[in-house]
Amino acid sequence: MATMTTTPALSAEQIQELLALSAEADSVELKLTVPESHQVSTIQGLGLDPLEAQIRQVFFFDTPDLALDSQGVVVRARRIQGKGNDSIVKLRPVVPHELPEELRASGSFRVEVDALPGGFVCSGTMKGTPPDVLGSVRGKRPLRKLFSKEQRAFYAAHVEGIPLDELAILGPIFVLKLRITPEKLGRRLVAEMWIYPDGSRLLELSTRCGTHEAFQVAAETRAFLAGQGVDVSGEQETKTRKALQYFAKSLKTETESESESETESES
Repeated sequence: MATMTTTPALSAEQIQELLALSAEADSVELKLTVPESHQVSTIQGLGLDPLEAQIRQVFFFDTPDLALDSQGVVVRARRIQGKGNDSIVKLRPVVPHELPEELRASGSFRVEVDALPGGFVCSGTMKGTPPDVLGSVRGKRPLRKLFSKEQRAFYAAHVEGIPLDELAILGPIFVLKLRITPEKLGRRLVAEMWIYPDGSRLLELSTRCGTHEAFQVAAETRAFLAGQGVDVSGEQETKTRKALQYFAKSLKTETESESESETESES
């Protein structure tokens, strides 16, 4: 299973690995998840206005037992207010120099390092722009229609025996995304609030930077956030992992309830 290290600090070996991966990646995204108990104070401290946020609807696709996740593959589609749709097939972890040259040359493919406090992972993502996400998630179009030929080929190269059309729909998740550029920080900061059906929330703050400046930007951003009263020492939880586990559990509960109802009907 592809996991993200979440130790308090990086070891010397991890720092060397991060430097090597960053040098070969296309970009680095620095991320911080804020504990739910500190989300209100973070929103106030950063002056975030939810009425300025872009609305998104996110769907993941996997098997009920998360077979794709266990192989390091993420399949996702989004509906984005005022922007349209997109879809991705992501593989993680990857080693950039081990990827095929024709894959790196594709304009739809990108290699990025995601770094959280104490951890990081390098991923390769093939992106597409499907015309109709709702049609597929509502069963009017096959799920494979959400993905381009390049995406389907990338998927097939890393997943065996699980057709796209047979994946379960995990979602949707309602997301509010807001971009700000604090004067004290001097660079763009992105805030994403993921809201789950049970009312629980995940708040992630992130900023992208060049591969050569990750450590400097990380230090500057961390200092800025701490100065605004943001908890930068909380336990980290990635958006994708939380979403997959949440909906897989819901799907399992729903299946068990249906089985119990069928048993009661037969008795």
